[in-house]
Amino acid sequence: MTKTNFSLIGRRAVALALGLLAGAALATDASAGTTYPLTLENCGHPVVIDHAPKRVVSVGQAQTEILYALGLGDRVVASALWFGPVAAPYETVNAGVKRLADNDPSFEAVVGQEPDLVVAMYEWHIGPNGIIGKRDRFDAVKVPVYVSPTDCVGKDNTGAGDGVRTQMYSTELLYRNILEYGAIFDVSERAEALVAGLKAREEAAARTVATLKGRDVSMALWFSSKDIKGDAFLAGKNGVPAYVMAQLGARNIITTEEEWPLVGWETIAANDPDVLVLVKMDRRRFPADDIEAKLDFLKTDPVASQLSAVKNNRIVIVDVGATRPGMDTVDGLEAIAEAVQGFGLVN
Repeated sequence: MTKTNFSLIGRRAVALALGLLAGAALATDASAGTTYPLTLENCGHPVVIDHAPKRVVSVGQAQTEILYALGLGDRVVASALWFGPVAAPYETVNAGVKRLADNDPSFEAVVGQEPDLVVAMYEWHIGPNGIIGKRDRFDAVKVPVYVSPTDCVGKDNTGAGDGVRTQMYSTELLYRNILEYGAIFDVSERAEALVAGLKAREEAAARTVATLKGRDVSMALWFSSKDIKGDAFLAGKNGVPAYVMAQLGARNIITTEEEWPLVGWETIAANDPDVLVLVKMDRRRFPADDIEAKLDFLKTDPVASQLSAVKNNRIVIVDVGATRPGMDTVDGLEAIAEAVQGFGLVN
């Protein structure tokens, strides 16, 4: 591979703000405050909140950072599931929060913090096949659980793996998440302000990439691999990266509804994406979590090295935050759009 043209997402966490979605149950006067007990429908389950939580365990970096952005860091007693460093504005508050695990905490570790609320990014942690536990296990110890609607609305998590998205992800689910935190913690005005700013930024980014519309620019996003020389976890057709691609007017080469399908490199080569997006993260669950391992593989593998995106240096490196259902999804939209324009794929 010759000199590589890379675009690296900066984590613009200072600008984490996205517009007011006056959604269903929360389209109320924020100044009125929350009346407890509050009952929410969450991933098909009723959740009753008796008071504004004071001891929260947050399993998932995106959820933890939302709580920090809402000024609720003093309520978070412990966290887990970190893919990378905390966003810069939250370094100080995060330093005072106990980390139960970089990846998966145990049920005992979570409830041992005596939480009055547990929040999670993914149902594969707390859900039908939750590796921490099912909801009824938390119900038994009278600890309410909130799982982000970004992982369960329009998605089936009853099977093995990362689940199947039956509908395209939308940032509207993120806005709902933030607004529901506003109601749960009685900080709805903060939540509405955060969402309003974030949505404005997303709309501005969409305007800047209008020139990408109408071009058949194909993409694939490589998250990781269990074995660096084995099949790759690529972004499915309905997940967060697919949403970003759709906003850009690009075509995802993956058409399966599985969230992160394993795809062989021969299949990837047969579809030969114009642009290959690689994910950079601090997590080391799999060998290909390491960005340098990904890059070395692309240079040396006899199949991958012949991809048009590799031979023509059309590789974009994005921070893992751009692939998860959190506040920095728009970073991915902006960075990939800028890279594609630089690759000469747009008139």
